[in-house]
Amino acid sequence: MSELIFGNRKLSNSLPAFVMGIVNATPDSFFEGSRGGIDYAMKLISDGADILDIGGESTRPGYTEVSEEEELERVIPLIRQIRSQSDIPISIDTRKAKVFKEAVRAGADVLNDVSCFEDDPSMMETLIKISSGVILMHRYPEDKDRIGNADTIVSEVRKYLDSKVDLLLEKNFPLSKIIVDPGIGFGKTFDENLKLIEQCSKITSKNLPVLMALSRKRCIGQMTSETVENRMSGSLTANILSIQNGASIVRVHDVKETVDALNVMKYLRK
Repeated sequence: MSELIFGNRKLSNSLPAFVMGIVNATPDSFFEGSRGGIDYAMKLISDGADILDIGGESTRPGYTEVSEEEELERVIPLIRQIRSQSDIPISIDTRKAKVFKEAVRAGADVLNDVSCFEDDPSMMETLIKISSGVILMHRYPEDKDRIGNADTIVSEVRKYLDSKVDLLLEKNFPLSKIIVDPGIGFGKTFDENLKLIEQCSKITSKNLPVLMALSRKRCIGQMTSETVENRMSGSLTANILSIQNGASIVRVHDVKETVDALNVMKYLRK
């Protein structure tokens, strides 16, 4: 039995981890199969998703920023539609405080800000005021000349995430509402990504739940020599290993297949 605090909710299931299904209300997310609206969201729920992650702006390498107004138009009606049909926990994938605020008003439970408050100066105070849950993620700026260091990446990510946690704790934000994500991809080298998957439980010294978001990413393609469309098998394997290494949540495109894999893991894991 797995248990998780997700915002103001307490979740439980019989699987080794929780499955977060990706719904991209965007025309340019890197995997076309994750783009969709209410019908797609309901399919992921039917497939066994524990959580939905809703995003209105792609964060793939070289993404095009969208305006606050456009992002609101993409995600708020979708969240309201989901809420009219399901009480599934929802995280909102956004870097904008106003989008976050309106998403919570529409029914979202948790902030998933890949910039970790750095792209919108008002985001942290908005989070504290709303007191929802939050996913803190590490990233490096896009830099093709960055060499990286696999020997120190885990400690670098841990230091960064712990510093963000400490900032929230100083403002009396509950530790129980925080989840951490090492940010697979997001400026890391291939070797750094491998090290983070292998040691994902070590990215926090605060004993916090770890989310792994590596579904169909470039590092999976580097390991399998497959295109984005053909990386499901590699993603399933990497997700299972990340759970064995300490992950509590996996953020995935392929919900049904992931749930099937975790059911097998449940019966065979010692």
